[in-house]
Amino acid sequence: MKQAQMWGMTETPASTPAPDSAEVRARPVSARLDENDAPWPLRPWIMAAIGALAGLIFHLLIDRNHAAGAAPGLDALAAFVAIATVVFLLGVEQRRWHWALGFALAWGAVMGLITWTSAGYNLNRSPIEWPFWSGILAVLVATPLFQTRRDVAPDWRFWKLWAMPYERLHSHAWTDAVIGAAGLVFVGITFLLIVLIGQMFKLIGIDLIERLLNGEWFGWMLAGAAFGGAVGLLRERDKLVATLQRLVMIVLAVLAPVLAVALALFLLSLLGTGLTPLWKSGFSTAALMMAAAAFAVLLANAAIGNGRDDRSGNRFLQIAAAALAAAVLPLAAIAYYSMHLRVVQYGWTPERIWGVIAAMIALAYGAAGLWSVVRGRRDFDDLLRPLQQKLAIGLMLLAAFLALPILDFGAISTRDQLGRLKDGTIAAGKFDWAALAFDFGPAGRRALADLAKSPDKAKADLARWALKTRNRWDLNAPGETPDATDVTYAAKKIEEKIRVLPAGRILLPQAYAAVDSRGQCRTAPCVAYVLDEARIVVIGRGNNVALFARDAKTGQWAEDYQAFRSGGVLTIDRVEKGRVEVRPVARRQVFVDGQPLGEVFE
Repeated sequence: MKQAQMWGMTETPASTPAPDSAEVRARPVSARLDENDAPWPLRPWIMAAIGALAGLIFHLLIDRNHAAGAAPGLDALAAFVAIATVVFLLGVEQRRWHWALGFALAWGAVMGLITWTSAGYNLNRSPIEWPFWSGILAVLVATPLFQTRRDVAPDWRFWKLWAMPYERLHSHAWTDAVIGAAGLVFVGITFLLIVLIGQMFKLIGIDLIERLLNGEWFGWMLAGAAFGGAVGLLRERDKLVATLQRLVMIVLAVLAPVLAVALALFLLSLLGTGLTPLWKSGFSTAALMMAAAAFAVLLANAAIGNGRDDRSGNRFLQIAAAALAAAVLPLAAIAYYSMHLRVVQYGWTPERIWGVIAAMIALAYGAAGLWSVVRGRRDFDDLLRPLQQKLAIGLMLLAAFLALPILDFGAISTRDQLGRLKDGTIAAGKFDWAALAFDFGPAGRRALADLAKSPDKAKADLARWALKTRNRWDLNAPGETPDATDVTYAAKKIEEKIRVLPAGRILLPQAYAAVDSRGQCRTAPCVAYVLDEARIVVIGRGNNVALFARDAKTGQWAEDYQAFRSGGVLTIDRVEKGRVEVRPVARRQVFVDGQPLGEVFE
């Protein structure tokens, strides 16, 4: 407390009115947790209107013909609207509402920039990349920090964030989580209710509501209004939310001993088995260890509460919380070592860089937890809380920095993978050309252009093939590794790759184009069996069997995705030379008035 006062910050909220002032005497009885927040009866309606308007604008920005090409500017505006609205709805109060507006607009602009750069990074033009999720994490951590600063700071200067009262910060973080989750549940319930009402009116011939629900613009407006209204209602009754929050923390705290015992037994078992069995499992060891570490941090915080007066009085729960805090470090160390082995074996990729960073963050939390337990023992939580506050601020700044287009993880990965290719660590035929073309951004594509000029013909051919493709699965299907033969075969025209049966039948150019777009015959021959003028069956290597049909109105050919299921595995020689025939198959099934009923039983 003395440190907080030193920096001009106390637990006493800013802008507190005099106790005997006319403003306080005129107020109705408040349901707010902080008595300095006056009742705001219109809040739910205002929040619902803001949410509905934002939902409509968001729909107008994303409702476009995506086949016409990418529009990173529109994606960025959509992210700006969505993030700014949600942050404002969750964080606004009548007190210093302009602070909340500025905070929301600033984070909306940051996320818009992140989305804009992400959308143009790879060929798939997806704005939802790793930097986007890093930015979302930064927003989630920054919001309770802002709310606490708004409550207690004497002015707008935001430095010395670590001097803020932990109890209020921790309470804001949990309350935001509870209100956000409750708002999403309310959105789901609202949609179910509107669907029910729509079906009721449809029974009497009024289908207006059903037609509205079929329009995406109405769905987005309804979702925004429901979420905004729910947040507004809960904020006006945050005494009730505080009770719900305490209930959630109590329930989670009860689970703390379960996880603590399980982690203790797991870590002790590793002393006997070693780490080797972890690498042999079918799951990602790093992901599992970091998930366990995250749950340990969550349950430990639920057990220790907002402060010394709030922590559980149950000695068993206190021991469990200490055990969870101490267990984070070995879990994080295993995750980091697992990522290290992966990088040594396969080299750097953007995903592995993000994984190593996540493991290092877990190591920082683990070191703080273990140090607090060793130094504080029974009162370890008194040491852990201020450390966690500093770590949260560091995490927010790191996540925001990594999300911005400052460091290019694709360029780092490209240099590493090219080094492995040049020094012979990995052969050209086993090199991940699809990653270079579609995952490493502009640096990966520039590297492909350089490799296409290589005197090594095998590498040059593979690089040129990768540059020409616009779909990663056309380049490198699961279980297939391209080689020089594949490149040579891929260069052939689609008409040269397909054996047409029965003998003498021909395929129209539109049918060839449809088969080619599926990529079924990109590196191996296929058989096209003509059933009739409007249907063909295409059989490829492996268990690739597909039915293509011609639309009677447009004349265009397209795949019928529901027509076939995978059968036996075919080799190339059987596709090229095997006898292909279509046989009628007798079946027994129940028919009522000529219509089949149920499944085939014989």
